[in-house]
Amino acid sequence: MNEAVIQAAALIGAAIAIGIAIFQMLLLAGLPLGAYSWGGRHEGVLPLRLRWMSLPSAVLLLLIALIILSHANVIAMESTWNTSLFIWIIVVFLGLNTLGNLASKSKKEKAVMTPLAGIAFACCLIVAIWGGQ
Repeated sequence: MNEAVIQAAALIGAAIAIGIAIFQMLLLAGLPLGAYSWGGRHEGVLPLRLRWMSLPSAVLLLLIALIILSHANVIAMESTWNTSLFIWIIVVFLGLNTLGNLASKSKKEKAVMTPLAGIAFACCLIVAIWGGQ
């Protein structure tokens, strides 16, 4: 596949991951966005315990963005680690995440997060299959 297409898919997937990481930080900060996460069980501000779960989620999402960009050779990393296994773990994670969002009882979460997760999944799948080091 064309390298420009692979890199565009990586940029889109990484942008979505970064955007959701920002969303997680907004949840942590106490913004009333609970209807868009955790199955919409908390319509406004999340309980403190769930708000703090947003911090590791945000860090993980930023790491995911970094791996996607590195695997597609959008950014060069001075490292000896190979991203091939990690990219496939991310593909599975995003696929399961998409299905989880699709099954959400929250109409808001389903309407917003399912398409984002699905697009990120498709982009990451493109990077996993045709990108690489």
